Amino acid sequence: MVIEIKNVSWKRENKYILRDITWSVKPGEHWVIMGLNGSGKTSLLNIINGYMWPTKGEIRVLGKKFGEYDLRKLRQLIGWVSSSMQEKLYKNETVENIVLSGKVASMGLLYEKPQEEDYEKAYHLLEQMGCRGMEKRVYESLSQGEKQRVLIARALMASPDLLILDEPATGLDIFAREQLLDRVQEMGSRPGGPTMIYVSHHIEEIVPVFQHVLLLKEGQVYGAGRTESLMTSENLSRFFGTKVDVTWRNERAWMQMA
Repeated sequence: MVIEIKNVSWKRENKYILRDITWSVKPGEHWVIMGLNGSGKTSLLNIINGYMWPTKGEIRVLGKKFGEYDLRKLRQLIGWVSSSMQEKLYKNETVENIVLSGKVASMGLLYEKPQEEDYEKAYHLLEQMGCRGMEKRVYESLSQGEKQRVLIARALMASPDLLILDEPATGLDIFAREQLLDRVQEMGSRPGGPTMIYVSHHIEEIVPVFQHVLLLKEGQVYGAGRTESLMTSENLSRFFGTKVDVTWRNERAWMQMA
């Protein structure tokens, strides 16, 4: 299993943030984690990445059992892209250096001179993400969509086995969002790429490559399974607690209030 979580709970100040989470991700599967704000998405990500320890339960990520493996080494196998990461990066750093820094997961700074093959890989990843030609630009000068695509290229620099995209479309206009989703779809369709976990609370961001969805509600698993089975008007009306209509266009679900 890429991810295997059994009966995991996490409590903070005597309140359960996550309760009895059981979930597994097989090799070759790409998943979306969906839930409203406060549903426990961020807490679950922190646990998967080894930044928080569950109150109870058992976790294996990429075959490594928590408590029996150095989580610092495990994090080197996981690429994590989040909007909050942008705030930590050096605004005046070049795109080139930010992508290169992904090899050792440093925050924008390079602590050793990159090799020629590192530059080649960085440029190749930027080209895949539609950012070729931006290498010498300062990160702060990029648009929000360009920043997100650069961060994905940075996460891929270490050739991770698991790539987590934490609400990467936040703050993007509809055109930048669709450009980003096109790149994500392409990336997930390539053989030999990392398993992807995409976190969102917008169902229209579920592109066809994500054929599985985990629904979180109030810290518990509401549903987990095939996207087409869960993304229905009836199921999502119960999930959100209000009546919604779901329609499918171009292999994507779109929702509106009923």
